Amino acid sequence: MAEFGFNEHHQNEVINYMRFARSKRVLRLKTIDSCFEELKDSRLVEETFTVDEVREMLDGLQAVVRGEVEMELINTAHTNVLLLRQLFSQAEKFYLRLQSDISELENRELLEQVAEFEKTDFKTTDKINQETSKPKLAPLNEGGVSELLNKEITRLQEENDKLKARLRTLETQAMSALDERTRAERALKDLQKVQGEQQLASQSQDISCLEDTVAALREDYERSLSANAVSQKDLKENLISAKHELLRVQEQLAMAEKELDKKFQQTAAYRNMKEILTKKNEQIKEIRKRLQRYEPNE
Repeated sequence: MAEFGFNEHHQNEVINYMRFARSKRVLRLKTIDSCFEELKDSRLVEETFTVDEVREMLDGLQAVVRGEVEMELINTAHTNVLLLRQLFSQAEKFYLRLQSDISELENRELLEQVAEFEKTDFKTTDKINQETSKPKLAPLNEGGVSELLNKEITRLQEENDKLKARLRTLETQAMSALDERTRAERALKDLQKVQGEQQLASQSQDISCLEDTVAALREDYERSLSANAVSQKDLKENLISAKHELLRVQEQLAMAEKELDKKFQQTAAYRNMKEILTKKNEQIKEIRKRLQRYEPNE
């Protein structure tokens, strides 16, 4: 197996697998032979057969042989997967990543070399003593490449732990900043709600007073109509004046509401809330940038 680049240990591993595959192949061929023998003993008891009888026997034999061959092919594929699993599991213990080239499985030249090896060198290897323990990949020596590899693995693990701890710290800071922002927004909304309720109560009281005034003037006007027609003109003018006064007061109330809203925005509480929200938004942006720096793929 020198042309394959195998050392003595790996050559013995290949030989063991080929011996296992050959035993399975011989066993399956014996099973197929028994199918034909069973057909001969059970069906070929007469000297002449019709075409339909021959076709029926061949169809039955085809189904049996097909099932045996298919079962063997499936079992061979699954066996190869288990063999690869052993190799990959041992490689992963040393943080190695094995690769395979599927196209090489159909390399006719390599297949002929394997067949030649099975014909010639395979028999000579029967004299080699087989290992008593379950074969595994031999570990790398502790010195040289193995030592450097272990050091690099340890360093990467420590760096990974530090990054994880840093990430947890940043996540905690981000959650704290989000909580503070939520509390600040809730406090600002509560403050605005209280101010709005106070303004509505004041406006409702003023409107009620004006409505009472208008109602009183209207009553006076009605009483004056029945008492003296001469004062009717004056009462109408008073009513009109009162309506104008009501409109003027309503306009003043609207202006006062705008002025109150403007003054509220200029109050220290509003400015403080706004500054807190601005700072928290900047902190959240900074923390997101730092998170993206450590986890760019996310």
